[in-house]
Order: sequence, then C-alpha cells, then structure tokens
Amino acid sequence: MSLSLPDLYFRIKENGASVFRVVTDTRQNRMDLVQIANANVRNGEIRPQGGETPTAEEEAEIRAWIETRRADLAARHLQDIDRTIDFLNLSTQWAQSKATEDDLEAVSDRLLLAMHDLRTVIVRKKADRLMKERDDG
Repeated sequence: MSLSLPDLYFRIKENGASVFRVVTDTRQNRMDLVQIANANVRNGEIRPQGGETPTAEEEAEIRAWIETRRADLAARHLQDIDRTIDFLNLSTQWAQSKATEDDLEAVSDRLLLAMHDLRTVIVRKKADRLMKERDDG
C-alpha cells in the first residue's frame, strides 16, 4: 500500500458512488473507511450518509469526481460504439464464411430486428440534424 492515501475513496455503483472518508490511525497502523455520502452521477446530487456530513473541501472533491466520472463514462460509451461497429463487421464475416444454417437460424431474427431498430433511429436522427441545419442556415 502506498504511503500517501487519498482523503476520499469512491466505491463505484451503477449510478454514482458511495463516498468514504479515509481515516488512518498511524499509532496502530490502522485504516478505516467512514461513509460520508452517496454521489449520483446522473443528477449531481450528493446525499450525506452515516450521520456524517462532507466538509466543503470534501464536497468540492466529490463534485470534481462526479464531473470526471461523467467524462469517463461518455468516453467509454463512444469506445463501446466503436467496438460495436467492429463486432458488426466480424459478425458479417462470420455469417458469410463460417456460420452454419442452424447458426444463422438461431440469430437471424434477433439480429435483423436489432439492426433495423438501430438503422431507423440513426436515419431519423440524421434527418433531424439535416433539417435543423437547413432551417438554421
């Protein structure tokens, strides 16, 4: 363990994190985590927990963590989309060169529906952007 611990520890949850104050007792070489808040990434809410209230400095650190986490999640989402494109290409190659009739029968309907749904949304969004550009320009 490093000698320099952070003041706060963030236990990631689906919609944010449980936030703990890192408390060290150097006399007994002990460390405790005291929950002080729950941070919600979606709405930016910070709710005190465990009878503790974050200090102004801790709240600022939590808010900075929320912004960083939002940016990380947005970047990760774009990476997931890039991987999806790769998977679609690999699936095309698989369907063309390796899939058996039974393999194709097992996945074709679900795959066609998912691709149709995706295509419909993308085309509609693209048309909306083009119409907005035309109206604004």
